[in-house]
Amino acid sequence: MSKRQYIILPLLINGIIPWALYVWLSNYMTSIAALSVATMVPLVDNLVHLIKHRKLDAFGSLMLFTFILTLVLVALGGSEKVLLIRESLITGSVGLVFLGSLLFHRPLMFYLAKRFIGNPDFVHNWQYEYFRYVMRLMTFVWGVILLLEAAVRTTMVFQLTTAEFLALSNLVLYGFIGAAIAWTVIYRKHSAKRLNEIKRNIELKGSLI
Repeated sequence: MSKRQYIILPLLINGIIPWALYVWLSNYMTSIAALSVATMVPLVDNLVHLIKHRKLDAFGSLMLFTFILTLVLVALGGSEKVLLIRESLITGSVGLVFLGSLLFHRPLMFYLAKRFIGNPDFVHNWQYEYFRYVMRLMTFVWGVILLLEAAVRTTMVFQLTTAEFLALSNLVLYGFIGAAIAWTVIYRKHSAKRLNEIKRNIELKGSLI
């Protein structure tokens, strides 16, 4: 499998296909029924990955978590305000997952980066202190940004009319996510350059001993 396929296939299976399936099925059945069917796609993909590799896939598991959380929130129903903050509850929960993973040996960003980069040598970078710092910082930043997005949009629900919220909600969502992606791209280039310099210095010191 090429590197491009390694990135595109997980996005299709765990993200695009389930949501497209949900949108299509919503025209023929209730939202909770359509979402239940759509959730089966990342669920099956996770089971196949677990059977094949004897471990869960971080990206697939994260997507499955968001689908299941959405399913639970849809099932709970509630007032119009609750329905409007549903997406913010999801992004906020994912943000907490990011921050919570900092308590473990390797943070969530490490597994997500490993999944999308698809470079066998990526795992070996964990031996470098700077690399570990970068992974933890990225995890922290994404966690904070997702929580801020959830807080801002939740506040908007109670401060704006429904029409105003619907008009501005996606702008806020894409603004926060876009900022996180832009920062990640810029910081990744900077950190990759510095990591390579650290590796060269270590190799140089080793050759002089």
